[in-house]
Amino acid sequence: MARELYLGMISGTSIDGVDAVLVDFGDRSCRVIEAATTPFPPRLLARVRRIVEVPHAELRELGGLDHAVGAFFAGCALDLIARAGVERTAVHAIGHHGQTIFHAPSGDEPFSMQIGDPNVIAATTGICTVADFRRLDMAVGGQGAPLVPAFHAWCFGVASEARAVVNIGGIANITALQPDQPTTGFDTGPGNTLLDLWVHRHRGADYDNDGAWAAGGNVDATLLASLLTEPYFSAAAPKSTGRELFNMNWLNAHLSRHAATGPADVQATLAELTATTIVTSVNHAIQGCRRLVVCGGGAHNADLMGRLQRLSRINVDTTAAFGIAPDWVEGAAFAWLARTRLRSEAGNVPTVTGARHLAVLGGVYSGSTPKPF
Repeated sequence: MARELYLGMISGTSIDGVDAVLVDFGDRSCRVIEAATTPFPPRLLARVRRIVEVPHAELRELGGLDHAVGAFFAGCALDLIARAGVERTAVHAIGHHGQTIFHAPSGDEPFSMQIGDPNVIAATTGICTVADFRRLDMAVGGQGAPLVPAFHAWCFGVASEARAVVNIGGIANITALQPDQPTTGFDTGPGNTLLDLWVHRHRGADYDNDGAWAAGGNVDATLLASLLTEPYFSAAAPKSTGRELFNMNWLNAHLSRHAATGPADVQATLAELTATTIVTSVNHAIQGCRRLVVCGGGAHNADLMGRLQRLSRINVDTTAAFGIAPDWVEGAAFAWLARTRLRSEAGNVPTVTGARHLAVLGGVYSGSTPKPF
């Protein structure tokens, strides 16, 4: 059978690199052919982090960064195609999420901004590129996020079991998959972002390897109770969030109202916060949930996975048990969204985002050279 190859790319809220995933699709299944995470070069990473952490920029810097990130993504795509040993012409399209720098889905002028110019990717690779997936959903009343539940339902849903797909990136989100029920889902709150920020502040590491530091601390029940008073956690879905809310300033505000807590105990409390908000959200969204299927970087955090198991008291697996390694699910999802766009099929789930209706998501940027007039 002929391959139906699509390449998906995303850099998440953790800004730990570009996930590029080459996927071969069938009617109801897919197979990852090749995948890689490429860290940002240090200077480019510093520029991206600066605009995310302090969301103010001159137009020249913003425009230049958009181009630079697009060029970096294009290089990641070409490197992956070379590693896979396939011709560029064999790839139907690239699904390009880009790097979110600000997400503001509420208010009179909702928007979500990603950088990484898709024109640069299409021109550099010569491959049709599909991008700008979020804004049409927002234009029809949705949050523009999360977008991966449509793929989760396609790939991991079964008629025999109620289950939740839990994506733990910088921000965590869940997809509720229940037999004979519409797909629902939303961002639950912080995933790894606060854990990463705290371990970087106190230990100079980019992340808490295997959750070992958190595992050595004790949960501060008073601090946890304070963190859980955040109105976002009790807000009704549809809802989505990001580092605009859950950042070091947010954490510092809570820490300032409590007696000194040791750094390792704060880390343990942040891990418990992530696990608690995920499990509470699952229990609210799914009656009789039988399984948590975890993807994203948090799937590699043994301490966090143990907390999910303890709090949920149900089966906790990773997506590897269902055919896709946890690191590659989001990239595969944007490959699938590119395929969905080129088939003129809806890519959003209104019961997830709150959009008024289904929409064919994404702008198409041709990679081919057009015929002259």
